[in-house]
Amino acid sequence: MTGHPLPLALTMGEPAGIGGEITLKCWAERRPGDPAFFVVDDPGRLAALARRVGIEVPVSAIASPADAAAVIDRALPVLPLSTAPDAQPGRPDPDQAHLVLESIERAVHIVQEGKASAVVTNPIQKETLYAAGFRHAGHTEFLAELAGGGLHPIMMLACPELRVVPATVHRSLRAAIEMISVELILSAGRITARALRRDFGIPAPVLAVAGLNPHAGENGSLGSEELEIIIPAIEILRSEGIDVRGPLPADTMFHARARARYDAALCMYHDQALIPLKTIDFDGGVNITLGLPFVRTSPDHGTALDIAGTGTAHPGSLQAAMRMAGEIARRRLAAAGPARDPIAAE
Repeated sequence: MTGHPLPLALTMGEPAGIGGEITLKCWAERRPGDPAFFVVDDPGRLAALARRVGIEVPVSAIASPADAAAVIDRALPVLPLSTAPDAQPGRPDPDQAHLVLESIERAVHIVQEGKASAVVTNPIQKETLYAAGFRHAGHTEFLAELAGGGLHPIMMLACPELRVVPATVHRSLRAAIEMISVELILSAGRITARALRRDFGIPAPVLAVAGLNPHAGENGSLGSEELEIIIPAIEILRSEGIDVRGPLPADTMFHARARARYDAALCMYHDQALIPLKTIDFDGGVNITLGLPFVRTSPDHGTALDIAGTGTAHPGSLQAAMRMAGEIARRRLAAAGPARDPIAAE
């Protein structure tokens, strides 16, 4: 697959977290063929952080995303924020929230303008944003609004051995169970099947749908959700030509032989999906937002405030997120053809 001509737009994330450190390490550990990228951040902050954690990374401010390709081989390209963050490692400050959001907004707008191929987001500290008045549940909902609203994006977590999609995400278990519906499963199944075809190059994807209850309900003896909600949704998806298996008992669908029989697992709630993914590949998991008109990936971990500024943060998940963003962007460009905009809409 040929390289994508446009760089990736990487966001700052929570400045008191590990985002800056893993960004520096991603540049220092770039491999041949890795996509070019720039980060929307403060050059002085990153240069000081490099000195603090003992990483030799030259930092270069750029005037526009177009400068990234010329800079990336000799320095980390940084598109400066309007002002420099004033944050101490491990000590998030709601006063810095506007800069966290500015970084996300600018990265999205740059991709929407066709000046970058994808958005890759460093982790944010949601409680700090909430304290500053942030009204979205998280990154995904904020990105949907920036994309124009009216969208219902979903989260996929992926590593080489497994892809999972939780139908409900950051909700209590009680609330998640109440949210599960035929319509929710249908939406998640359709979006996932479309993404597997377009973004992962799988022409006839197979979806495995997890049951909600132990043993997938045992035909109603351990719960009725499978009979009343999950099976009707599966039957509709099958009628639409999507190859769906299930509902499957969640305790037997993630071992190696079971994983070989499907391309993605559609799960009913957060931990049902994320526990197997993070167990299999904690350092290499990638968060991908499906259902947006642009490519967005993120590392599959949080801000790790407890180790911020210590030099011990592992960049593997961010490296995987950037490589996956580049692969998906190239597939979309190839599918769009030379006469189409490279940032193709859903």
